[in-house]
Parts: sequence; structure tokens; C-alpha cells
Amino acid sequence: MTTVLSWLGVLVCGGLGSVLRFTVDRTISRRADGAFPFGTLAVNLSGASLLGFLAGLALSPHLALLAGTAFVGSYTTFSTWMLETHRLAEERQLVPAAASIVASVVLGLAAAFAGQTIAGLL
Repeated sequence: MTTVLSWLGVLVCGGLGSVLRFTVDRTISRRADGAFPFGTLAVNLSGASLLGFLAGLALSPHLALLAGTAFVGSYTTFSTWMLETHRLAEERQLVPAAASIVASVVLGLAAAFAGQTIAGLL
């Protein structure tokens, strides 16, 4: 029974995460000018921060599965980030492509560390 409940929880949390990702990405992308994927960056940075926070809380394995893997995993988007960055490079927009890579990696690590630090203070 626990397995069925776990799968249902993953299904619901994963669905909520993906809907929230779509909403945040679209909201930011509509307001941003230029080719840089600000919506995807915002989603991935907020997701890194949240995942760091959850890791800092040392959740039970079942709760970590639901919150970290299902929700945050479906909220963040590595594949969209790579596709958008690849398209920028194909269009010879090398500065925005490089900025996407550097900003995502450097700021993503900082966001995860900040989230974990905040959780540790609680």
C-alpha cells in the first residue's frame, strides 16, 4: 500500500511542479526582452535554492522523494536549458549562450548553497 501511495504522491507532486514551471517560465519570458532564456534561468535558480533548502532539512526518504525528486525534479528543467542554450549558439548568439551556461552553473550552485544554509539555520 505504501508503494501505491508513494507513486500517487510522485504523480501529484510531479504534476504540480511541471505546471508551476510552465507558469513561472511563461510569466517571466513574456516580460523579458531579448534572446536570453530568463524564464528558464529563474525556474532553475529557484529550484536549486529549494532543493538545497530541502537537503538542509534532512527529510525522511519518502518526503525527500516527494518534495525533492517529484516536485523540484519536475519543476526544474535541464533539458530546456540545454536546448535554449544550443539554439542561441546555433543562431551565433555566443555571448548570451555562454552567459546562460555560466549564470546557470555559478548562480545555481550559489542558490543551492544558500538554500541549504538557510535550512541549517532553522
